[in-house]
Amino acid sequence: MVSAVEQLAKNANWGALAKATELKQRIMFVLGALIVYRIGTYIPVPGIDPHIWGEIYSQKGGGILDMFNMFSGGALQRMTIFALNIMPYISASIIMQLATAMSPDLEALKKEGQHGRTKINQYTRYLTVFLASIQAYGLAVGLEGMQGSTGPAVIDPGLFFRLSTVITIVGGTIFLMWLGEQITQRGIGNGISLIIFAGIVAELPRAFGSLLELGRQGQFNALEMIALLALVAGVIAFIVYVERAQRRVTVQYPKRQMAGGRMMSGGEQNHLPLKLNTSGVIPPIFASSLLFLPLTIANFTNAEGGGMLSEVADFLSRYLAHGQPAYMLLFGGLIIFFAFFYTAIVFNPQENADMLRKYGGFIPGIRPGNNTAEYLDFVLTRITALGALYLVFICLLPEFLISHYSIPFYFGGTSLLIVVSVTMDTVAQVHSHMIAHQYEGLIKKTKLRGTRGRR
Repeated sequence: MVSAVEQLAKNANWGALAKATELKQRIMFVLGALIVYRIGTYIPVPGIDPHIWGEIYSQKGGGILDMFNMFSGGALQRMTIFALNIMPYISASIIMQLATAMSPDLEALKKEGQHGRTKINQYTRYLTVFLASIQAYGLAVGLEGMQGSTGPAVIDPGLFFRLSTVITIVGGTIFLMWLGEQITQRGIGNGISLIIFAGIVAELPRAFGSLLELGRQGQFNALEMIALLALVAGVIAFIVYVERAQRRVTVQYPKRQMAGGRMMSGGEQNHLPLKLNTSGVIPPIFASSLLFLPLTIANFTNAEGGGMLSEVADFLSRYLAHGQPAYMLLFGGLIIFFAFFYTAIVFNPQENADMLRKYGGFIPGIRPGNNTAEYLDFVLTRITALGALYLVFICLLPEFLISHYSIPFYFGGTSLLIVVSVTMDTVAQVHSHMIAHQYEGLIKKTKLRGTRGRR
């Protein structure tokens, strides 16, 4: 179904973009912020030999490591100050949302309004620093134990290297967290999603070049290359179709008699739209963020000691790879969990049922109040199940191609899902700003004509 914003956007005059000064400023701010982010993905962590690290990464790459490198825009492969990207902040957000759902005190704090949300955001930032520090220290220790064909990855290992690496990488993560918040407030769209989107899009030309190189080497023939591009186009079309899909619940408003008793108002029929994929791109991002935690522990234990710790590290590194059943089951299970979890956060059936009853609306055949809430919960559970299966299908379908044919990870389902979803959301945000600007212009013209008429 076509949304209301899309219907209005069809009639929007794109020539008005030149007159929408605020919108242009927002777009320019977003572009400037993303350029700063991309520059940071090329600033290396001090004390690391980039050539040796590149050689080591090419040997160790695979599974969740490639996925995390995709989210970081290649920063992990280059081991730069943004190597952890925004993932610690996402992990902290997951933990805080789970804690809010389980803790009555945090739940009460959340309901206090802006003050409560500010406090929860502050706790999330503190937790981000803590998680980023642990992961950065794990990376530093892991790097010290890595050897390339021409020498170690770290030029001068020791306490100073670990301390400087932790400070540098944690500082990069905090900066990206701040940059994402600024994009959300002063730009268009969700800042965190746009940062991940920019990293993926910036690496797409290199991924396409790698694909052409594989074809030149004879790993793909022309027919297989065409089939692959057709598959990518089909996945994009399927994502667009599902992301626009809605379950429209009919809502009826009764007729009301106006003052005087001669006229009736209301009585119209409306719809409550429930998206098939209410959670959007959050479940794959959350699942990937949590899967990276054991990989960090694996690097830490593999470098620090042997015995059982080394065996656990080898086990994690071996089975969290492309096409491995453990990786696919764990990734798919986390996607399903977060699809239901995040949907429950963004849509509360009881609150929506109370809102309908407050304004006199009801669902035909369903009693207002608790019965309406139960019906909405029943409908939402069914469509969320379909949405979760869709996300699992999109994210795991390319794993077979990646593991068996060495296709670049940027052509995977997760990356395409993020790129398409964020693009659609950003375009809708731009349309909304343009329509608001046109309405403001009409109001100003109406007031000006009214002033001239009184004169």
